[in-house]
Order: sequence, then C-alpha cells, then structure tokens
Amino acid sequence: MTIRLLLVDDHEVLREGLYLLFRDQQDIEVVGQASDGNSAIQLAKELSPDIILMDITMGEPSGIDATKKLRTECPSAKIIALSVHGTDPFVSSMLEAGASGYVVKGSSFREILDAIRVVLQGQTYLSPAVAGALVDKLVHPLGAKQPDGTRSLSPREREVLQLLAAGKSTKQVAYETGISVRTVETHRQHIMEKLGIDNLVELTKYAIREGLADLEE
Repeated sequence: MTIRLLLVDDHEVLREGLYLLFRDQQDIEVVGQASDGNSAIQLAKELSPDIILMDITMGEPSGIDATKKLRTECPSAKIIALSVHGTDPFVSSMLEAGASGYVVKGSSFREILDAIRVVLQGQTYLSPAVAGALVDKLVHPLGAKQPDGTRSLSPREREVLQLLAAGKSTKQVAYETGISVRTVETHRQHIMEKLGIDNLVELTKYAIREGLADLEE
C-alpha cells in the first residue's frame, strides 16, 4: 500500500527538503504541498491523503484551527504536527484539535517516518521530548492556578503569549503568526486583561513561571 502524504508548512525550503527525502521512500507518495491552513483544507478535500504533516504557526487559520476543521471535513486523514514548538500549550492544543502525532522540527527524518507508520496503525506518536514534557506536567501539575488564567486563553492568544515571552517584538510575532501588528497588540491586551497583568515584564514572568516560555528559542 502506498501512503498518500500532504505536506503543510509555510517555509518552502523545508517543504521541498522533505519532499526530496520522501521521494526516496517507495511506500510514500507526496500528493500535495500547502503553505497555509486554507490551502491545506482545500487540498485535503481534493486529494484524500492518508497522512497530513501539519505545521502549527502559519497564517490564518493556524495549524491548530486547520486541524480542527480537517477532523470534521476529512476524518479519514491522520494529522501529525511538525513544529518548532515542543512545549505546552501548543502540544495539548494540537492533540485536543485532533492530531494523532506530534514531532518536533529538528527531529531526524527516521523519526518522522516512524511517526507516520505508528499513526497509520491507529496509535498516537509523540517525540520523546514532547512526551517527557507532558509526563512531567502530569507528575508536577501547574494546572492548580491555571483554570482561570492560562486555560482561559484561546490557542492564538497562548501562541502570542509564548512568542512575546520568548523576547519577540510585536512585529516579529506578527510575522511568525501571519497576522497584523494591530491584531498582535489586540491579543496582547486581551491576554493581559484575562490574566490580570498590566505590563509586559510581568507578563513574561508569568509565562516563564507557568512553563509557557520556550527559553531555548
């Protein structure tokens, strides 16, 4: 059986690199490539892929929102997140949206192949680093103080919060998320209102304390 694969990422170089690697796999055929969520949804409907490798941080809709829609409109396709973000809330949000796997960019191509084959067997695949972070969260939960805080944020607001806490400027956040500077500022204001925080320094401290800031980026 040939595995039909759809690649979704807004970085053309990455997509083309993966395409060349998959081309050498006799049992995998890349049937399409998309650079944003809307294109991914449209191509999935047209091409009926078995697997969709989905980036998270793209222009509207995000990979998370696109995954939610695809689970309804293309339920037979299995979705594997392929993202630079290996921490919550990205992992939890993607799994809750309906993804069957989560692989961190920078993983070996062999791991991506393993993820595809595991997911096709009806199982869930998580990169070791991602799995470790989720287990650590269960063992040392931070959720006691999150229900009225971080969990009240939308996936996009949590994404903006993490990027801001990682030291990204408003313009950089706008570029990486594919939204306007004004929209980033609106999200930041809503985040501060929901968390009861009135300045960026305290917002950054909050994100670090709650394990949302990816300090390695």
